[in-house]
Amino acid sequence: MAIIGSYLKKHTEALVKDVGIEPACAVTGKSKATLGRYYSDNDEHADRFMPIDAVAQLEEVASYPHVTAALAELRGVGLSFENRPNNARRSGGVNSDVIALSQRFAMLMAEYQQSIEDGRISVNEAKRLLKETTLLQQVLVDMKLNLEDEAS
Repeated sequence: MAIIGSYLKKHTEALVKDVGIEPACAVTGKSKATLGRYYSDNDEHADRFMPIDAVAQLEEVASYPHVTAALAELRGVGLSFENRPNNARRSGGVNSDVIALSQRFAMLMAEYQQSIEDGRISVNEAKRLLKETTLLQQVLVDMKLNLEDEAS
């Protein structure tokens, strides 16, 4: 349970920081100290987690559903998250998806090469790699949707 708790706390922190601490306080009606306790790794706060209604409120204004995605990953469930209107999807078909996939993968590899240069990946470098991975995932989702369109 300690590993799961730590994992959820890291994603809770990412959610709060995504929204911003002041706006998160306004959205949830919680104080900075209370929000901080929800993602604190101190032993005294080990059993304290953000209530699900507060998670839902924050994820509604966040750029990504951090805690929901973490819960899904813990169960081995994949989520498809699109923070854009359905009609914003590229319509160039599978061929353009393959090109976009190649380009995005090259960007990920370039970011990885730069990050690993000193022999370790820092927190900021990991965040940049995570962002590139998420963008690569989005290209794959677009490709999947285009393939489904062509198959039907």
